[in-house]
Amino acid sequence: MTPALFLDRDGVVNVEKNYVYKAEDIDFIEPIFEICRKYQEKGFKIFIITNQAGIARGYYSEDDFLKLTRWIEVEFAQRGIDIIKTYFCPHHPEFTGECPCRKPNPGMILKAKNEFDLDLENSVLIGDKQSDIDAGINAGIKQNYFLWDLIKENRK
Repeated sequence: MTPALFLDRDGVVNVEKNYVYKAEDIDFIEPIFEICRKYQEKGFKIFIITNQAGIARGYYSEDDFLKLTRWIEVEFAQRGIDIIKTYFCPHHPEFTGECPCRKPNPGMILKAKNEFDLDLENSVLIGDKQSDIDAGINAGIKQNYFLWDLIKENRK
């Protein structure tokens, strides 16, 4: 079993903006690349897990999201980082009802575990909201960090 690094997207991979779905609106949070390289060198598989309520709200389509996702994965690859897969929840409780994949539920993490035989106990999650951290805890991940706390710690 392999450990994984799980990254939230908006607020961790890129600057949080309202309902980003186009490449020109992405501003990467640069320290995430170095963090990913460190974990990749330690043998971690890297995944993005992201709630995408903009799909449920009709702000953009699933195809729009998937096109941006491919672009982000290529940008990471050009920096030597392999994003194994991006999992997303296109639901929102007000529009589509509750679902097991929307963070803080652990559905996306558990799906990755089952698809890639991951060792969640030794995995790491990096988020920017409490719902991200709670998803990691709910999945059995013991190392759950807020991005900015992790960046501050690495600068000491």
